Parts: sequence; C-alpha cells; structure tokens
Amino acid sequence: MKNMIWLVVALAWACNATQKSTETANTNGEEQAPIYYAKTITEEELKDHLYTYASDEFEGRETGKPGQKKAVEYIRASYEDLKIPAAQANGEYFQKVPLEMAKLPTGAITIEGKEFQIGKDFLSFTAANGSFEEIVYVGYGIETETYSDYGDMDVAGKLLLMKFGEPQNQDGTYVLSGSTESSGWSNMSEAVGKRTEIAEAKGAKGILYYDPLNYARYNGYFEYMQRNKSGRLNIAQAGEDPALILLGQELADFLMPDLESATTMQAVSKEISLKLESANDAVDSENVVAVIKGSAYPEEYVVISSHLDHIGINSQGQINNGADDDGSGTVAMLEIAEAFKKAAELGAGPKRSVVFLHVTGEEKGLLGSQYYTDVDPIFPLAQTVANLNIDMIGRIDPKREGDRNYVYLIGSDKLSSELHELSENINAEFCGLELDYKYNDEKDPNRFYYRSDHYNFAKNNIPIIFYFSGTHEDYHRPGDTPDKINYDLLSIRTKLVFHTAWELANREQRVVVDKMAR
Repeated sequence: MKNMIWLVVALAWACNATQKSTETANTNGEEQAPIYYAKTITEEELKDHLYTYASDEFEGRETGKPGQKKAVEYIRASYEDLKIPAAQANGEYFQKVPLEMAKLPTGAITIEGKEFQIGKDFLSFTAANGSFEEIVYVGYGIETETYSDYGDMDVAGKLLLMKFGEPQNQDGTYVLSGSTESSGWSNMSEAVGKRTEIAEAKGAKGILYYDPLNYARYNGYFEYMQRNKSGRLNIAQAGEDPALILLGQELADFLMPDLESATTMQAVSKEISLKLESANDAVDSENVVAVIKGSAYPEEYVVISSHLDHIGINSQGQINNGADDDGSGTVAMLEIAEAFKKAAELGAGPKRSVVFLHVTGEEKGLLGSQYYTDVDPIFPLAQTVANLNIDMIGRIDPKREGDRNYVYLIGSDKLSSELHELSENINAEFCGLELDYKYNDEKDPNRFYYRSDHYNFAKNNIPIIFYFSGTHEDYHRPGDTPDKINYDLLSIRTKLVFHTAWELANREQRVVVDKMAR
C-alpha cells in the first residue's frame, strides 16, 4: 500500500514539476516552460466543475432536452469567465446543429406488382419514395484505393443492391486484408455507414441491403422502436440521403435468387416502387466552440474535443449523470483551456490556434462532430493539424491488469507516425503514464476507434488521438456519478492532453500525415 501511494505521489509530481520553479519561471514568450501553465490544472477545480456538471440539476444532459441546455450554458459561461472568445465570426459560442427525430416509417415496397410490408418483409428507419425500372447489383458495395465493386459504372440516380461481407480469395484469405483476418467492412457497426457514404458520394438514390447474419439484430431494434414509439435522431439536411432498406430473406430471393453467390456487377430489370412515409420532429441542439488564436500560424488549428451530452433519464425516472461519460472530458477541456489562456496572458500564447470543441449528440451517433466536419466546419479541415478527443478519462477499467496510472490511447498511429512518436515523447517527458494501446488493435471487437467523435476527423485524414480510460460497471447507468471519479488520475490524464496539444500548437512544422484514413 505504501509503495502504491508513493508511486501516485511521484507521478503526480512528474506532471506538475518544472524545469523552472513557479517563482523563477520567466514569462518571456517561448522561453516559458509549458509545465508552468499545466499547474493551473488541479484536482480541486476538476472536481468543482464536475460536481456541478454531472449533478441531478443537469438531468443527464440528453440531446435536445432541458438538461442539455443547462450544460451548454454552463460551458459558455465558463469560457466567458476565462475571457476566451467564441470561435464563430459572429461572436456566438453556440454552433447550431439542426437535428430531427425521424419516426419509424410506414408503408410498403411493390416489386413487379407484388407488395412487401415494412416490419414483415423488410426494415427501414427513414422515409423512402420513388419508382425505378431496374436495380444495380454492386456486390459488397465496397470501394477502396485498391478495390472497387462499382467498376466504372455510373450509379447516380440508381437504386443499388448490395450484400454484407467482403470478397475472399480461393484459399480463404480476404482480398482487402491479404490475410485470414477480415476488415472493418465485415464489422456490423461500421459496414452500413461506410457503404452508405460511398453510395451517397456516387449519387445513388437508395440501397437495398442484404445482411442475413445481422438482420435479427436490426429487427430487434426496429421492434423496440415500435413498442416505445421512439424515433431516430439524425442531422436534418436540405438534400436527401440515400434510402436504406434492409432485406428479409423472401424479399432478397425475389429480387435476385443468386444474390449470395453472384460476383459480377450487373443491372437487374425490376419495376420497383418505394412508398415509405415518416413524420419527423425538429430537435434543437448545439455545439459549443471557443478558440485561442495562434500568434504565428493563426490559420492552422489544433482541435480539442469532447462530447457534452449524455443519455438523460431512464424509464424508471433515474438520472444518468454521466460524470465519466463524458463529464470527465468536458471538465478536462475547461481546465486545458484555462492553462492555454494563462499562457496567452503571459505572452506565451500558442503559435497555432487552439479550438475547444464541445459536441452534442455523440450518444445519438456522433452527430455534433459529424455536423462540424461534414456540414459546417467553422475552421477549414485542410488547415486542421490534429484532433485530440477526450471521452471517459476519470475512472479505472476493472478489466485491466496492472498499474492504475495508465490511459488508453486509440488512433495515434493510424494516420501519422509522427503524431504517435510525439505523443510517446511528451508522455515520457512530462507525465510518465503507462500508455495502453489495447483498444488500438484493429482486431479488438469493441471497435472504439469508430465510436467517438475523433472518428469524424480521422475519416477526413486529420490525425487524431482518442484518450480513454475504459468502460466500467456504471457505463450508461445511473451509477456514473462524480463521487466515483479518480480525480488524481483525471488531473494527470488532463495534463497529458494539455502537453500534447501544447507541442502540436507550438512546434515549427505541423505533424505529417503519412497514412490514409480507413
């Protein structure tokens, strides 16, 4: 016990110690040691913030609900108190994110005069209307730099038919990976989104998707929404996304009897009419975005992010406070912002601009970060150097073996070898935490790399690091309360993010992207 206490004290000192004492540290711009400003990140202030932010007063911060409005007001007031300006040119901290709650559609699909009913023969979660004289079979619907199921065919305005999975060689290895291991294209949580993005970019009107392995899971979600009369939250867009229809076995066989074995892209003559109607309700929500402008390279940006929302109140009336998820990331950002502001006040402001992006709707599908990257980036993505994303850094993973003084890092090496090396060096110099890459493994079934807001930056080839301490027994439950946070670890992990952001913002060259997004 004594050895463990000594180690915690030693590591805390390592993240607080400085090459120049507080008394002797000079304030002459670049000569000021960043560790001096890291001293403003304290356990006490993190705790004060979190006991308010994750209190019952905030009602679980569900997207679009009154508790979420209290959360964004708290964040805005914190930046106003720090005198850190809003990121938008109009001086507004809130970036409106137009969302809509799409109710389950009703209706049918008619093919060659035969009617198929939603919920019985197929599933869909959004409205879909239109008539087509043919469908285009595109195999797995995959397109990468080295492989394409589309070939040279123009599918704009077409209704596509595709299936789950990915191509294999005769020896059983996978074409995309070149090994016996499948890729993300065979992962349910990624498969639909990746395929839909490609089809949308090609101008397709809709997707008929055959996935017999996972159909029962989709059907369970559909039936749950029916029972609870709930809907699905999406970004409200002026244009139309491709309709997505999940095919039951009978309907799939009717469309194309050899669907499972077919390998060649082809047009299939079928008269199809889609008549699926849905009532959508607008949901008011917003990101909160502040910025400290850079002194030397103000048009280059380091974005630090966390999600401000949580899952609200459960069916028993219990509040899910979300202290760790992601109250810990939110308050960490406020403390990091204070440290950068202190530096700026003493003439050691960052060379690059540092953006503090608190996003909404993460729990609903990474919606706030998707809106920022895909619809309305306040600052150009081409000029965004890196994204450091913080999501759950306040507790200890009970499944983890070893020292408690750790943090999981995910994605640091996915796009930039230089970022990964920088991250390792910064930790060794300033914090001495164990950097655990367990969940960075492509084979990890949790697929956390695709499940938090950094992914919307990574898919745009922006280098990222995702800071995470793991799930626990209170994940998405009312027990995720501020009294269970390890504030010493929250402080050390927050300082690691600060020091990494400091280096990214102040080095002469931006980190090099030497890999492509997957």
